[in-house]
Amino acid sequence: MNIPALITGSIVIVVFSWFYSIKKKRYHGIPRFFAFESIFILVLLNVAYWFSNPFSWNQILSWTFLILSAWFGIAGFVTLHRKGKADGDFENTTVLVRSGVYGLIRHPLYFSLLLLGTGIMMKNLTLPSLTAGVVNLIALGFTAATEEKEMIAKFGEQYLGYMKETKMFIPFVL
Repeated sequence: MNIPALITGSIVIVVFSWFYSIKKKRYHGIPRFFAFESIFILVLLNVAYWFSNPFSWNQILSWTFLILSAWFGIAGFVTLHRKGKADGDFENTTVLVRSGVYGLIRHPLYFSLLLLGTGIMMKNLTLPSLTAGVVNLIALGFTAATEEKEMIAKFGEQYLGYMKETKMFIPFVL
């Protein structure tokens, strides 16, 4: 693994996830750090395998997850940007967005990161990759739970109703 890249990337992720979120009093950035860090580690572990054996089952599954990740990420960002009436950065919405992909799941951007990490993990299934993939899954669960507390504090009963109508990550399932 490229240690200088790991150190440099980790510093950037800490600044983005911790300092920015704490400054804005949005504490979901603290567990989100572990999701971003695990994805970064997965990239460093698996970059050499990105295009190896392109028609193997794990590569086909990997690319499926990566394409779905891009779709959920783009759909979530565009919908939040267009409908959220953000105050400052796009994350600080003043309107609870319940349309588009947000009508299916509450956290399409985190689901996108989960699919991204899983897709990268599938490039080369090793114990370190599986470990980083599990860390990503757990970290995103904690991130979403922390953000939901923030959204309940911000939107109150409106968000609680939204929680009853939608699933956290997977439509109709979870």
